[in-house]
Amino acid sequence: MAEREIIKEYSKGDLTVVWKPKKCVHSAICVHTLPKVYDPNKKPWIEPENATIDELKSQINKCPSGALTYTMKEETKNSEEETNNTRVEIMTNGPLLVHGNLEVKDASGKTESKSGVTALCRCGASANKPYCDGAHKKIDFVG
Repeated sequence: MAEREIIKEYSKGDLTVVWKPKKCVHSAICVHTLPKVYDPNKKPWIEPENATIDELKSQINKCPSGALTYTMKEETKNSEEETNNTRVEIMTNGPLLVHGNLEVKDASGKTESKSGVTALCRCGASANKPYCDGAHKKIDFVG
C-alpha cells in the first residue's frame, strides 16, 4: 500500500504556503532567509503572518527541493516554474537537483513522474533513495 503524502498549509490573506515534508532536503534556506517565519523549534514552524506576501513568494521561489510552494487564490505557483526544458544543478555538499519534468524508473521497472524540482541523493546515505532525505548533513558529505 502506498504511503500517503503529508501536506501542510499555512495561510496569510490570499497566499497559502504549502509544505511537503517528504520533499525537504533541509537546506535551511527558508530559515536563513526569513527566520521570523520559519522556526523549526516552534509549532507551527511556519508563521506566514510574520512577513509580507512578496517576501514569502520570493523566499519560496528559492526553495531548492520544491518542498515549499504557494498558492494565490485559484492560481498555483511552484518554487520552480515548469518548463519544457530540464536543468540539472549540483548543490555543494548536497543533492543533485533536477528542475523540470522527468520520469524516474526504479530497478523493478516501476516509474514515477516528477515535476518542478526533484532532489536526488549524491551521498548514498538517504533512506529514500534515489531521492535526497537530508542525510548528507548528518554524515558531513563533501562533494
